[in-house]
Amino acid sequence: MSEPLVTIVTPSYNQGHFIRATIESVLSQSYPNVEYIIMDGGSTDSTAAVAAEYSSRLTFISEKDRGQTHAINKGFQRARGSIVAWLNSDDVYLPGAIGHGVAGCEANPEVGAIYGEGFQIDYDGNVRQQFPFTEPFNLWKLTFVLDYILQQSVFFRRDCVEAVGWADESLHFGMDWDLLIRLGKRFGLAYVPEKFGCIREYEAAKSFAGGQKRFRELAAMLQKHSGQKRPPGWWFYGLDTYDKVWSERIRKVVPGALGDYVAKRFVHVCRAQIDAVYFRAQGLYADQWAATRLHWMLPEYARTAVIHGTIPGWARPLDDQEFRIRVNGQMVARENPTFGDFAIPVPLTPGRASVLRIDAEKYVVPEEQGLGPDRRRLAWQLRRIEAVR
Repeated sequence: MSEPLVTIVTPSYNQGHFIRATIESVLSQSYPNVEYIIMDGGSTDSTAAVAAEYSSRLTFISEKDRGQTHAINKGFQRARGSIVAWLNSDDVYLPGAIGHGVAGCEANPEVGAIYGEGFQIDYDGNVRQQFPFTEPFNLWKLTFVLDYILQQSVFFRRDCVEAVGWADESLHFGMDWDLLIRLGKRFGLAYVPEKFGCIREYEAAKSFAGGQKRFRELAAMLQKHSGQKRPPGWWFYGLDTYDKVWSERIRKVVPGALGDYVAKRFVHVCRAQIDAVYFRAQGLYADQWAATRLHWMLPEYARTAVIHGTIPGWARPLDDQEFRIRVNGQMVARENPTFGDFAIPVPLTPGRASVLRIDAEKYVVPEEQGLGPDRRRLAWQLRRIEAVR
């Protein structure tokens, strides 16, 4: 069986200090069928000299461009591979990354891209921690709350990227997120539980130095995709940005130990609110228990959503539970799931990504049932929501 050609694109500009590690991480991959293109924006440092050492194994194009996103698009449009990815010039792949990417695409032939796990590394390449936000594909959370996908772990189908339109060149911080949302709505994405790559995090890195400009761009992008003026992600990224700005202002206005104390308390409150948005916005907890209101989203190809869930027998207050189910704001069904497993089909309108809202009439508090110090209001337990073509 022949291996599909994979094209890796590295957008580059004056990253000579890091680019050797990036190149080595691509060219040392065991996967045999790789096209590697470096799209350089006219670097004036050592980038060209380093790339020249590998000239027989990669294509190096150095010319003025309109920024990183433009460089990525030029590389993707030039790519001969049916699978494409981009790796920034200060990031690295882990051994086996491309092979895992191909296997993931072959195992999920219907999706627009696959993604997996990875690490955050420091300026010197030391691992700080595993990227903490990655989770299985959840289109609602991706569209309304946050980008939980590590870009260094993503492999795209080139024809799907072309179908939804290339990366948006008006974006400088969220072009990967925007592209993933568009692909997710049209084709869906798939999570592959493998380690793919590392993002290098340091003070001068673009995502860290963006500040208020980055937030404004991400906020506008979220508003466009969610259709909401203040989606949950607006609060998540807004608080994450402005807690730093405002805490510094507090220290200037209130000098000394008091100012430091007030600033720290302010940051603590902001962090608590960020956590609240992250854990509660969708109405779904990490153990798959749903709150009395659950949001979900399905790609535009889905004709029917099948809600698979369960109501355990110990949760007696949930007897004669009632669901009110809305699709894109319109009431479509009332259901009364009984104890045990259930499956509820919900008709959708294909050709448009569907947003489900499931309101449950009743809830149970585990602590009140003698099941430990759990004060959450739980309505039912989600198994999965199936998108039927």
